[in-house]
Amino acid sequence: MKERHAGILLPITALPSPYGVGSFGSEARSFVDFLHSAGQRVWQVLPLVPTGFGDSPYSSSCAIAGSPYLIDIDILIEKGLLTTKEAEEYRCDKDPSRVDYESLFYKRIALLKIAFSRFDKTNPDFLSFVKSGDYYDFSVFMTLKEAHSWQALSFWDKKYIKRDSDAVREFEKNNEDNILFWQFTQYEFFLQWRALKRYANDKGVEIMGDMPLYVSLDSAEVWAHPELFLLDEEGHPIDVAGVPPDYFSEDGQLWGNPLYNWERMREDGYAWWTDRLKRALGMYDIVRIDHFRGFDRFYAVPAGSPNARIGKWVDGPKESLFLDKLDWKIVAEDLGTLDEGVYRLLRNTGYPRMKILEFAFDGNPAQEFKPSNYDENCVVYTGTHDNATFIEFLTDMNEEERRIFYTDLALECKKFGVAFTAPTDEDNSKRVMQMAREALIQTAYLSPARYVILPLQDVLGTGGESRMNLPGTLGTNNWSWRYDKSSLKDTVAEKLKGMTVKSDR
Repeated sequence: MKERHAGILLPITALPSPYGVGSFGSEARSFVDFLHSAGQRVWQVLPLVPTGFGDSPYSSSCAIAGSPYLIDIDILIEKGLLTTKEAEEYRCDKDPSRVDYESLFYKRIALLKIAFSRFDKTNPDFLSFVKSGDYYDFSVFMTLKEAHSWQALSFWDKKYIKRDSDAVREFEKNNEDNILFWQFTQYEFFLQWRALKRYANDKGVEIMGDMPLYVSLDSAEVWAHPELFLLDEEGHPIDVAGVPPDYFSEDGQLWGNPLYNWERMREDGYAWWTDRLKRALGMYDIVRIDHFRGFDRFYAVPAGSPNARIGKWVDGPKESLFLDKLDWKIVAEDLGTLDEGVYRLLRNTGYPRMKILEFAFDGNPAQEFKPSNYDENCVVYTGTHDNATFIEFLTDMNEEERRIFYTDLALECKKFGVAFTAPTDEDNSKRVMQMAREALIQTAYLSPARYVILPLQDVLGTGGESRMNLPGTLGTNNWSWRYDKSSLKDTVAEKLKGMTVKSDR
């Protein structure tokens, strides 16, 4: 039997910071210290890529680059690249409980450019980093975006959209310093990230990263490698990504990402994907792949459609992409519309699957999300970044739904020796909701699942104000929640540590 681990899901952006967004600095190390004291062996983060339209880390301008927003300002001050006064002038923390992405957009790049102006560009490590060319396409792409007033790729001058070799070469010649700046952001990002990861690993904490299946239409990959995507001659997508209508959405979800040209990718043995996965496993200890079902079959919606009601399922690469990667530390996000093809892909790869406890207690004893129905090869969550917090989830239920949930939860708790009694109709208080939350967490810990990962919001018992994302919506609250450092009390760590010991994690 493999080791059993427990961990916390918390995006880097949600860390406290005086500069408007969480980063790789002292507060990240403090959170690692909390994880260590609480017996937690995994820190799961959301994608660290540059955010795109709607501030979503799942719609990025580059699949392999790091977000400049996550570079820690205090570390740059310690290096002599910024002054405290400059950092103060560019603060973006009107509300410490929220990330202000608009303010970051206008201020953070300007501040980093000040740091770059003082950076030693003859540093041998930096020169070696630049010489590798790994982030050159990204850097040219971002310089072109800036030159086009940050407009999306489809609004650029046609000669740049089409990558006219003479035009791009002339642009590169005239913008060498700006291109070098964007390479500096990647150099500093990975320097700080590697230091944080070493700190976590030295404390016995592994990092689980998150890989979106798709990239944005407005991305360095689509610009530099259009042949890898299903695009027409003008570079417009033929079909776009989404998921069909289901119980949660009568219109489905129209994501709009360009779809991969899997036939072209198959010709070189999926080299682009293999490189992307290797890079991710070089950054993280474990990688969760979002929307894993898309490797079996993906849902294609005609470009320009107003919703995802009309679409078709198309075969993906299936097992052929993973046959030489079966021992890689990958977690498959297998939520959503599943069929026998997906189940076969999961069996043949052997990657751990995901189980969501918010979906478990509907009165069906055969419900696959019930802990008593798990095998060990899975990761159990109360919910994900796309779900309501557990307290919000209960609050939004009607009385009958809550009654079924509590009754079913009580039956499951009994199987694992967890104390929880379904309340009477007269007792539907917030106190009972918190009791149900604690019972749910204990059951997750005692379940057969190899990993139990709890969103920090559910560890703290917070409500809808702390929800990370509401799928299918664009709004200032999505991706912006940040936790209050004072909420991580010693008693929270002690309670988690007690459960890890009791459940042999």
